[in-house]
Amino acid sequence: MTMAQFDTQAVSGGFTDPVFEAQAAFRALMDASARPGTIHDLPAGLAPPAPLGAGSGAVMLALCDPDTPVWLAEALRGEAVSAWIAFQCGAPIVGDGASAAFAFAAANDMPALSALSAGTQEYPDRATTLVVEVEAFEGGEEIMIEGPGILGRSRIAPMGLPHSFLNERAGNRALFPRGVDVVLVCGSRVMALPRSTVLSRKSEQEAN
Repeated sequence: MTMAQFDTQAVSGGFTDPVFEAQAAFRALMDASARPGTIHDLPAGLAPPAPLGAGSGAVMLALCDPDTPVWLAEALRGEAVSAWIAFQCGAPIVGDGASAAFAFAAANDMPALSALSAGTQEYPDRATTLVVEVEAFEGGEEIMIEGPGILGRSRIAPMGLPHSFLNERAGNRALFPRGVDVVLVCGSRVMALPRSTVLSRKSEQEAN
C-alpha cells in the first residue's frame, strides 16, 4: 500500500453526514440497551479498513472521541485501522484492556471479560464496553435472557461466541453494579447485552 492509498483509506469510509448519522447510531445503541436482545439498525454505508466491520465502526464513531481510550483485539491492530480511528474520531488506542473505555474484537478473538475494567463501586460507569462482531444474530447456541427491559424471558442465538462466554457473563453479573457491558454487531445491525441482563443456556432453563 502506498502512502497516498494509506492516507485516502484513513479519511474515507466514515459517516457521510457525521452529525445526523452519529445521532442515529447513538439512538440505535440506546434503544438496543433499553431492550436487551433486540436488533437495531445502525447507519449503513460505513467502510472502515478491514478487518474492522461497519457495525464496529459506527459504534466507534458514535461513542468514541479523544477522551475515550480504545483497546483493539490483535487482529484489528493494523496501521490502516489505527490511522482510520485517529482521523475519524481521534480516540487514543491503548494496549491494556483494563484502561479502555471501549474494546473492539471479533467473536473468535475477544478478550476475557475479566481482562477489562469492571468500574468501581463508586463509579461503575467507568467500566469498559466490549463491542464484539459476531457472524450472525441467529444460528448459534440458544441463550435465554432476562432482566430489565425484557418482558419475562427472551431468546437469542448469536453465532460465533466462545463457549466460555456464558460462564464469564455469570462472573461479570455477580459484580453488579460493576461489570462490563457487551454490544454485539453484525453488519450494520446491533444488539446490546448490558451487565444487568442475566444470560443462561436454554438447556439449563429446561432442566429447571
